[in-house]
Amino acid sequence: MSDHLAGGYDLAIFDLDGVVFLIDKPIPGAADAVERLRADGTAIAYATNNASRRAADVATLLTGMGVSAALIAEHVPAGSPVLVVGAEALRGEVRDAGLAPVESADDAPVAVVQGYGPEVGWRILSEAALAVRAGATWYATNTDRTLPSPRGPLPGNGSLVAVLRTALDREPDVVVGKPQPALFTTAAALAKSQRPLAIGDRLDTDIQGAVGAGMDSLLVLTGVSGPADLLAAPADRRPTFVAADLSGLFRSADQARVPAAEVDGWQVTRDGDRAVLTGSGDPVGALRLLCGVTWDGVPVANIAAGSGEAAEVLRGWGL
Repeated sequence: MSDHLAGGYDLAIFDLDGVVFLIDKPIPGAADAVERLRADGTAIAYATNNASRRAADVATLLTGMGVSAALIAEHVPAGSPVLVVGAEALRGEVRDAGLAPVESADDAPVAVVQGYGPEVGWRILSEAALAVRAGATWYATNTDRTLPSPRGPLPGNGSLVAVLRTALDREPDVVVGKPQPALFTTAAALAKSQRPLAIGDRLDTDIQGAVGAGMDSLLVLTGVSGPADLLAAPADRRPTFVAADLSGLFRSADQARVPAAEVDGWQVTRDGDRAVLTGSGDPVGALRLLCGVTWDGVPVANIAAGSGEAAEVLRGWGL
């Protein structure tokens, strides 16, 4: 077994947005990290709620939209009409599942499947609302409120789902994508993995899904969830490891495990429900150390700085 974190696992299950790229821009070092894993013989899979590519276009890519289409096909006759809200890729997944994608409630769809699409607008959302009111089962590929981008968070599929939720005054019948564990467990089963590692940037989807699947996970701080979110994370959204980016895969697991009892350069002293961070060094080390007290009951608002470097780190986290 290798002495770095990734060496302890036989499968790396990557999220895409916020981990490998931001919309259409690669995250620096991400491609090199993936290639290094391949060279080391680690199996790779991608499990994403929002994919602009068809599942068949990327090797071992599992998407919420693909699982949604397959799930619908298990419950309705072949060729059944399904109203599709989303990108052309989602229509393709529905078609590949043996169903007939339609665009109007007048086609009497048996289901509505809703996934992210940058061109989704009022007309198709109106048709979806009419179809659901008429009895169609409402499937959502995911409920991610935002998508990471180089310009900051953008509305995600969850924001589009919220439009229908408001209009219909109800929740979707089925939410397929993360944080449901199906993408993770399916990826592990296909790879015949005995020890998978899930890697993502969102606590509420990637990490919660991994926890639900009983898998170890790595949170990278290149996307949606930041240090303040991690400090406040409830038990079902706490990763096994945290790193600034994918380079953390090739450092010692002990340098990424969270929470940490001690780290080089930083100290935390606790007094009841208050804690003080002192020292200097790698901000991720400070984060790992502080998780030990915030996950044990210290409110994030009660963390104070005891050194100039600590004050700078906390300000950078918005604390």
